[in-house]
Amino acid sequence: MMVLIYVSFGVLSVLSGILHYFSSGTKQEVIITSNPTFTQFQRGYFLVYFLALAADWLQGPYLYKLYSYYGFIESQIAVLYVCGFASSVVFGTYAGILADKLGRKKLCMTFAVVYSVSCLTKLSRDYAILIVGRVLSGISTSLLFTAFEAWYVHEHVETHDFPAEWLPATFSKATFWNGILAIIAGIIANILAGGLDLGPVSPFIFAIPFLMASGTIVYFTWTENYGTKQAKLCKGCFDGLRDIVQSRRVLLIGIIQSLYESVMYIFVFLWTPILDSEGPPLGVIFSSFMICIMLGSSVFKILNAKRYPMFTILNISLALGLISMIICVGSSHPKYFSPSCSYIAFLILEFGCGMYFPAMGFLRSLILPEAHRAGIMNWFRVPLNLIACILLMVLHGDPSRLGEKNIFLICAILMSVAMMCGINFAVLVKDDDDLKTSTENDKDESITA
Repeated sequence: MMVLIYVSFGVLSVLSGILHYFSSGTKQEVIITSNPTFTQFQRGYFLVYFLALAADWLQGPYLYKLYSYYGFIESQIAVLYVCGFASSVVFGTYAGILADKLGRKKLCMTFAVVYSVSCLTKLSRDYAILIVGRVLSGISTSLLFTAFEAWYVHEHVETHDFPAEWLPATFSKATFWNGILAIIAGIIANILAGGLDLGPVSPFIFAIPFLMASGTIVYFTWTENYGTKQAKLCKGCFDGLRDIVQSRRVLLIGIIQSLYESVMYIFVFLWTPILDSEGPPLGVIFSSFMICIMLGSSVFKILNAKRYPMFTILNISLALGLISMIICVGSSHPKYFSPSCSYIAFLILEFGCGMYFPAMGFLRSLILPEAHRAGIMNWFRVPLNLIACILLMVLHGDPSRLGEKNIFLICAILMSVAMMCGINFAVLVKDDDDLKTSTENDKDESITA
């Protein structure tokens, strides 16, 4: 197992570098790079967003390990995870609407403060305080994945009037550098917790300066923007729900996102106890997962440059997720339990994620109405978090290896449904050129601001 981890880390790193080289320098990238106004705007967003992501990734490898280190059993840890997901369900529904009404800049600064407090709670061994920390973490996650993107899309399209076709360039680049940050964060977390023997709580404390820097830069450099500012909170909530119900495209995108990302949430909980049975370097494993995301991002850029339909790229990522869950079903059987097979399946899942997130980000940018974008995205998170909570409570009730097998079986079913919705979505939009690729309508001449 140890040999597999280090060999795969090295091979994946080399392969990622090669694919990134071949995926760089597309015609669209040249056009965008030649626009200094857009480049400056994009870098300003990335500086803030990447600091926030770095803080988030630092906590990834050792969250489960920290609770286990404090002496909590798997069922107690499952409850802690459920509290985080449940807080996302309750707060997440309104986070985007609050961002639209109160201002997305304010919510991004709120994220930095709330997440810092959540990190500080990890210093306590008190179960109640840790639950509060998980609730704050759920709130922070809702803000991280709604307010930042909503702010950027509004500034890109409305304030600066950049072409919507350039959005995938930002989403793809964000996914790639997100992977770089996560790899570095995994190695740093491994050094802090293992190499320097500072314990599994050290990465959480180290994340706080990154959060504070992110919030400070937002305060001094970002301008405020809003969605439907004058709408009442409840009205904005129901407006977002109405958009989902009335548009088949929006509904299908929501189902796909909820099912796929709920499986990702389950994976986030399960990977540590499944692979930790032989005491492997969790930070290196985490970094390997992130390299796979980078690989997927590079493949996304190559397929996009070759004008593969965006919905086809999305369906490829869904198929990879389904394959991963099928492998996990077999490898988690009590008689045939194999951490190595599970590890390979997890790598496949993360590779698909590298394709999924930029493809989904592009499709959302064109399909979701700007006025209710953040609210709609948080409605998507309601079933996402509910599914994750229910499945974790099932695991809580059956901590055996057979329980894990059943969880993965359910995840495979969820991926199958997502795949069917993806095929349905592809049939629905096959004649819509705007939803095919970001390079479909590129011109030969340069585009200036």
